Amino acid sequence: MTNARALEALGDPTRRAIVEYLSEHPCAVGQLADRLPVSRPAVSQHLKVLKDAGLVTVQQEGNRRIYGLDPEGIGELRDYVDRFWSSALRSFKQRVEQEPGGNDD
Repeated sequence: MTNARALEALGDPTRRAIVEYLSEHPCAVGQLADRLPVSRPAVSQHLKVLKDAGLVTVQQEGNRRIYGLDPEGIGELRDYVDRFWSSALRSFKQRVEQEPGGNDD
């Protein structure tokens, strides 16, 4: 159920903003808190949810924790969404081909 947890985690706009920021570069909680309208403890809680969902990794650098996107978790989520995208494209193609004046080949 990793995909369900990931989708649920991304349902929150603050967590989506964190993921978008981390997609540009890994950073510490303080850096994220400076960019977001929430407190540092709130950012830490959002990061925990994202980590538990398999979307974020944490690496210790001295006394700081550096957060980044988990390529494996993001890849699994993308594969999950791509299945729906492929299905949607097939359905669209079938619909267009069935409509009068649609492509005959």
